Amino acid sequence: MRRLTALLFGLIVPLALLTPVASATTQAAQPRDTISWTPCPEEPGVECGTLTVPIDWNQPSSGTFEVGVARRKATDPAARIGALVLGAGGPGGSGVGLVFGSPHRFSPEILRRFDVVGLDPRGTNRSHPVVCSTDVMAQAPDPLLKSQADFDRMLAYNDRLRADCRARTGPLFDHVDSLSTAADLDAFRAALGEEKLTFWGGSYGTLLGQLYAERYPSRVRAFVLDSTMDHSLDTRGFMDTETWGAQDAFNEFVAWCDRDSRCVQHGKDVRSIWKGLLERADRGELPVPGEPETKMTAFVLINNALGAFYDPANWQPLSQLLADLEAGETPRAGALPLAIDRTQEVSPNPFQVFCLDYRLPVRDYREFGKHLRRLAKIAPDMRYSPLAIGPVISCLGQPDPIPNPQHHLKVRTNTPLLVLNSLHDPATVYPWALSTTRQLGRSGRLLTYEGWGHIVYGRGACGTGAVDAFLISQTLPAPGTRCPAVPPAEVQTLRQPVTPLPGTPGWMPPGLFK
Repeated sequence: MRRLTALLFGLIVPLALLTPVASATTQAAQPRDTISWTPCPEEPGVECGTLTVPIDWNQPSSGTFEVGVARRKATDPAARIGALVLGAGGPGGSGVGLVFGSPHRFSPEILRRFDVVGLDPRGTNRSHPVVCSTDVMAQAPDPLLKSQADFDRMLAYNDRLRADCRARTGPLFDHVDSLSTAADLDAFRAALGEEKLTFWGGSYGTLLGQLYAERYPSRVRAFVLDSTMDHSLDTRGFMDTETWGAQDAFNEFVAWCDRDSRCVQHGKDVRSIWKGLLERADRGELPVPGEPETKMTAFVLINNALGAFYDPANWQPLSQLLADLEAGETPRAGALPLAIDRTQEVSPNPFQVFCLDYRLPVRDYREFGKHLRRLAKIAPDMRYSPLAIGPVISCLGQPDPIPNPQHHLKVRTNTPLLVLNSLHDPATVYPWALSTTRQLGRSGRLLTYEGWGHIVYGRGACGTGAVDAFLISQTLPAPGTRCPAVPPAEVQTLRQPVTPLPGTPGWMPPGLFK
């Protein structure tokens, strides 16, 4: 997708407390050299540089690489509080890119009081990106496995892709986990000369914030986790909660169609129309625009809808797309995701970050089929969430142990971390925010946005003002604070780059969790 993400706990599988996180240095991370700041070619108002860090923090002598960093200085140096780190989502989002776009994303007061800084997580963008053969990535099997033979084929493909990516990327390929990026961030802090950091992380970037606060609690000033990951889930818990979120988002879309005449299906049976389109996709009767010989799968159709749910501003375009498909008309340009661009020999594959952060094993097709049948009961309209299927399938066969497996958070900071989440977030679902806040205990405070979409900051004065007050003065919102939903036309949202996900042919996902 190019456009830009009280609950029923009975639907949520209890969280599994998995293997304790692998060790990484928790002492003061010292950079190998200082940062030489120069104006960024893309944005002269921002300074760019590089920071040299170990490939493997547990074996610093094994080699080094350079992390790309950026800094936009506070507009009022006399009022400067310190450095505000922007944690990029994805995986594959750019912290440097967030600094470039910060004037359009954050309030003038934030820009006045902080040096806004960011780093590209290791293995992405300007930090030695993981790259793979474009041809191999484009050969990915269908993610909806239908037999043990499909399962074995996916395992073999994943092994081949990993071998190709490792050969093209080098030794960093096995060390792009977020725990290592947290150590990079502490080296960045030291190079900046900051005693403590202030942090805003969005979506997958919240995992970086969680890990940093857990390992360097004395260096935390004020941390915001906006649309948070839950790093304690096992395979079933991950798939069930993601699928619950997809169905919840679909329910909200249907409710909007029932009440708003801007929906093309207003006054019609949206669920019946959607079911009919999925059945036509199952029969191979939905052609891809511009490629009449290529048929759209149900997986791609479901993924396209899920991408639209990231922002309620996309509900109307989605309703038009469904109307076009139902009528057999060619959807407008840009309405559907594009296939992988094969013009380049290699393509970035930041998804390796996820496979080193989450171990979500499935033994065989029999177990996978059980997951699918259970998900279909949780989501009778959506069937599943592509964010539940894609990550699990794409990491099949990942060698154990991974460097940053799931675990129950143990954060003990003087100032609680502020957790924000939309009630109807289709990606980092609301149950994850509830779980993460419970794990944080006294070191966490949850603010609930009672609306829709992914990323809370920018969706109205309530949530945005609460974040600004916390970052600037460390003033937390009252326990149980809930911000009312803002009409889609009044919302300004923070969006991050879209990155491709291997294992899903022709699928450009919504940046995973963004």
